[in-house]
Amino acid sequence: MARNDSIQKMRDLLVMRRDALRKALSGDLSMLKQMRDQTSGDVIDAALDAAQDEISSQLAEVESRELSHIERALERIRLGVYGVCEYCSGKIPMARLNALPYATMCIECQRAAEDGRLDENDRADWSRIIDEGGDAELSISDLEMS
Repeated sequence: MARNDSIQKMRDLLVMRRDALRKALSGDLSMLKQMRDQTSGDVIDAALDAAQDEISSQLAEVESRELSHIERALERIRLGVYGVCEYCSGKIPMARLNALPYATMCIECQRAAEDGRLDENDRADWSRIIDEGGDAELSISDLEMS
């Protein structure tokens, strides 16, 4: 099968998964709202409800993150750069894309990124930035001055 045909099939699968995640997320969020509106009978019921809320919230977060990756992959398909490594511009093997359809780097570059071996001049991927700082309050004027 030609690479373009494989990418088209991957696009179809990504669209189906995206639609399923959107449906699941809308259901998860409405379920969380319903659960909050219900009143619990006793402390044990409240604890069980809180635990279930936490599990549902974590699942929704994972599904939301996957949905974001899928949306990005679909955009890369639309732009004609799907299956091309963001770092080295080499082709990402179809086996990798079949395993992880929203992969944006080849195996070698992904390993280098995870090991911290990529050059400092690499393009920043803001979707991977985690704010580990405190809850400092900043205003726009503070940011403009620096």
